[in-house]
Amino acid sequence: MIQVHVLAFGVLKDSLGSDAIPVELHDGATVAGLLAQLGERHPAAMLRGIAVSVNAEYAAASQVLRAGDEVGLLPPVSGGAPETEPVFTRLTRERIDADKLVAAAKRGEDGAVVVFDGIVRNNSRGRQTLHLEYEAYEEMAAKQMNELAREALGKFGVRHVAIVHRLGRLVVGETSVLIVVASAHRAQGFDACRWLIDTLKKTVPIWKKETFVDGAVWADGEPFPAGLGVAGPEKTHGA
Repeated sequence: MIQVHVLAFGVLKDSLGSDAIPVELHDGATVAGLLAQLGERHPAAMLRGIAVSVNAEYAAASQVLRAGDEVGLLPPVSGGAPETEPVFTRLTRERIDADKLVAAAKRGEDGAVVVFDGIVRNNSRGRQTLHLEYEAYEEMAAKQMNELAREALGKFGVRHVAIVHRLGRLVVGETSVLIVVASAHRAQGFDACRWLIDTLKKTVPIWKKETFVDGAVWADGEPFPAGLGVAGPEKTHGA
């Protein structure tokens, strides 16, 4: 393992919570790998479209980092604050910081921010829950989440959509999925948020295993929408 020293500037200093962050990386890690790791830890940080320096020299995403390197995260330097991207989606194994994502979504032109915060409850179907485990076909799930968010922008006329879904083991009270919709009007925000969670549950390839005090089971999924499901071979009897 190596350690690098990350310096954040401007708006990135606020979203990362500090202007100086020590980060441990595997040997051979690149600038792109560092940004991916930071994005997992700080899902509200807008790391797209930034420049990166290594030891005060501009660096490419492919540059290999070495122990002790000083890495600068540089937001655009032209005047004015960058706009929040209209779509932000992510799969993560880190705790979801709902407050930070909601704060990042707000802009002066918004009249409403609608939030769906799906949390792990302590029981299901009359059985006491110990924990849940989420797994996904990650490449496909990330693509589907991004497409859903972009479809919601056009379908409901909202300004901003963020969707973050946890993977791995979650305990009672933790957020499993967070959807944040910013809109000029509350009606469109409510409609978009409801449509997003309902459609995500039916189409995005993420599965949940529930572990109870008396056993474990994969949760039944909702039926695929018409046109997506594939009929398998019929079961034969007595074979």
